Amino acid sequence: MDTSTVDRAFQVALYAPTDDHAALDTGASLLASDPTADAELARRGVELVAGTWRRGWQPADVVRIVRRDLDDVHERLISALILEQAPHDRPRGHRWAAQLARLAEGAAAAPSRTDRFTHATAVLELYRLLLRLPTLEDLDETGTGQGAPPTSRSHARTTSESRMLARIRALLAKAEATGFPEEAEALSTKAQELMARHSIDEALLAGQGPGGGGPTAWRIGVDQPYEQAKAVLLDAVASANHCRAVWNEPLGHSTVVGFETDLEVVELLYTSLLVQATTAMTKAEAAQRAGGRRRTKTFRQSFLAAYAHRIGTRLASAAEQAAEQAAEQAAEEAAGEARAAGSLLPVLASREVAVTERMESMFPDTTTTRLRGVTDAAGWTEGSRAADRAEVRSRRRLD
Repeated sequence: MDTSTVDRAFQVALYAPTDDHAALDTGASLLASDPTADAELARRGVELVAGTWRRGWQPADVVRIVRRDLDDVHERLISALILEQAPHDRPRGHRWAAQLARLAEGAAAAPSRTDRFTHATAVLELYRLLLRLPTLEDLDETGTGQGAPPTSRSHARTTSESRMLARIRALLAKAEATGFPEEAEALSTKAQELMARHSIDEALLAGQGPGGGGPTAWRIGVDQPYEQAKAVLLDAVASANHCRAVWNEPLGHSTVVGFETDLEVVELLYTSLLVQATTAMTKAEAAQRAGGRRRTKTFRQSFLAAYAHRIGTRLASAAEQAAEQAAEQAAEEAAGEARAAGSLLPVLASREVAVTERMESMFPDTTTTRLRGVTDAAGWTEGSRAADRAEVRSRRRLD
């Protein structure tokens, strides 16, 4: 095994500026001319993957950044390296395992091998990106009960959660698929009601149980284009579901902090609303084009910005009404009407404090930003109307 070839190729290509194509070609030529270096090159890739984990990245994060900055061939390469590294990794949480499972499903069809020089070039481009990834906040993937033997109660709760989330997913899928705005509104509303019940039931169970886990954090991709409006939408959904979101614009994701059951519904609702917004935007844009308009980019930017703004307003109103309902329930208990929800207020308050503390410890320095490029009045109007059709109403009273 000739490691010196790999070392020379790395020295030439990996640390040169990204626009230095001559250095990349030189490194690729060295690797292409020495087949005995292949095993060492692959081993170095596995080491680079492990290095990204030590810097706070997770499998989905790495694949997402590779997909954004490079090409399909690089995405296949990184997926294969992650799966190769996994058996040698330490124990991780269930969300990490789910990310690996999705990669394994997508890796069924192996890419055809190109010529040695082209392959070496792609490998060096991928390794150069991995080397330059910055350190991210630690999501503490092992802090979610990994390795603890499940109890009968926790197993029952997991089964119940799975059924509830399956119902929510089914409702949102129907809302995305229907061509009737009123039906989409009713389905989204019912989904949000189930999300509210899911979150409150979990909060009460956690409050009654011994100890219980604290808030954790997930990263959710916020992809181009129009990523600023998408980040605003995710922030609105997170806030309405007892979570906090922090957007990392350069790396194309938001970190959402909250309790795990709330994070589940945030990801579900955000994804569904984004699908509904895109569908509505495409229809509205087609109508605008039929009328002779051609400013597609400004229309879309303004549409999504208005959609995010309007959804945020409605979700905030729903959250306020839910708090008022909880206060009424507490007052009724004080008057002698014993209700299980009577203990809801202190439990939710303590969870809110825990989420805020976790977020501030992870992100001690954050800034706010304003939406840019919102200049199309027609796009804003149509986006607001679409958000009204995807309305998420206030949560029904939980008796």
